[in-house]
Amino acid sequence: MNNDFIKELGYKALDSRFKRISEKMAYSVKKLYKDLDYDIEPNWYLIFMILRDKGELSLVDIAESLGYSHPSVVITVKKMAAKDYLNVKKDDFDKRKQIVSLSPKAIRLMPEFEMLWNSCEAAILNVIENDLTILNYLDGIESALEETSFYNRFKQEYKKHLK
Repeated sequence: MNNDFIKELGYKALDSRFKRISEKMAYSVKKLYKDLDYDIEPNWYLIFMILRDKGELSLVDIAESLGYSHPSVVITVKKMAAKDYLNVKKDDFDKRKQIVSLSPKAIRLMPEFEMLWNSCEAAILNVIENDLTILNYLDGIESALEETSFYNRFKQEYKKHLK
């Protein structure tokens, strides 16, 4: 059976198509990390990068900057700290806040990680044939969903069908 049901559905399975592409890429990155004996995960990349560029940040600031949920950032940060890639401390002024920064181990390995990530970026550009127009489409989708959530759009369409 050679049918690709997700492709057959077209735009109706857009979220599944995005997920499938994301999973394929993450699997490949994870496999390469393992082959090269790096004990990092593909989804740690953004946290490494934001802390490299911004220094130390609170968990809330990281979550907001990435557009991720606070609980998912907490889980990822805990895993990274357990592998000694991050330092996590209480904020001096607000003890409820946790401040995160790169550990000495992460800083030491950053040049190697950056070489890996640059290779990954080049592979992405290769896959999209150096055509960055896809980013414009993604920007448009994200803007539209920020303007009116998918939940509200879905609910409106559903109500139309009830009439």
